Amino acid sequence: VDLVIHAAGPFQRDDKCTVLQAAVFTKTGYTDICHGVDYSWRAKSFHEQAKASGVPALITAGISPGVSNGTGGAGPTTLGTSLLLLGEDVIAYDKGSEIKLKAYSGARNIDFGKGIGKKYVYLMNLPEVKSTHKNLGLPTVHAQFGSDPFIWNWGMETFANFLPSDLLRDKNVTLKFAECVDPFIRVIDGIVGERVAMRIDLESSNGHTTTGLFAHNNLSVSVGYAAAAFALAVLEGSTKPGVWFPEEPEGIAIDARKLLLRRASRGVTNFTMNKNSGMIEC
Repeated sequence: VDLVIHAAGPFQRDDKCTVLQAAVFTKTGYTDICHGVDYSWRAKSFHEQAKASGVPALITAGISPGVSNGTGGAGPTTLGTSLLLLGEDVIAYDKGSEIKLKAYSGARNIDFGKGIGKKYVYLMNLPEVKSTHKNLGLPTVHAQFGSDPFIWNWGMETFANFLPSDLLRDKNVTLKFAECVDPFIRVIDGIVGERVAMRIDLESSNGHTTTGLFAHNNLSVSVGYAAAAFALAVLEGSTKPGVWFPEEPEGIAIDARKLLLRRASRGVTNFTMNKNSGMIEC
């Protein structure tokens, strides 16, 4: 075995990195699609062990985080993860200072371009925020998430505002609830589809804004391409021994990123990088 891909989420509330530890012990390459802040930094604490063992390990290497910076397809695991995130304070950064905000607050209407249009997004505690702040030195960072049809956002807002946070942090409770409502969600997905879109806006100190846009008609397929792109990068030697986030140059070599993004963007309906926000086709 040359590589293990850890996709058995949700990663929230896991206090051990058992799969990563096993990979390091057996000198096996590792990637995961982790979307938990605490879990990702717990995994990062095994960096020196992985480095000493010569094991390349890439964490948060799915689609969002991953290509945007993991998530699975539309199903109980993804819904369970979203509910668990509602029980967490949102960690964001403002002019270099860490701030805590309420989950699913701060609604914004964002244009995701042709085929998707304008959708509401809300603050969530996602690992790419802390990792880009720490690894890229960005002073102000936050991440937002939304769903469609809008009724899902109403439900998430209601849960975040009225359910006790202890209940939302209970992994058993959230996963059981997710399993109960999964058939209903699949019916709706069959009607409206399972599209996914991401947008990144980078504002420089001189006020210039650069935008990246990614859209695909099938979330599950898109996640598979993204996870496979990272796995291939590790197998091809683009990741150095140690535990890395994708944005670190040791995680994905700079000269390997164009190929990674080309693989991860297979089948997209919209993929734009490093464009002035006014030039985005909407």
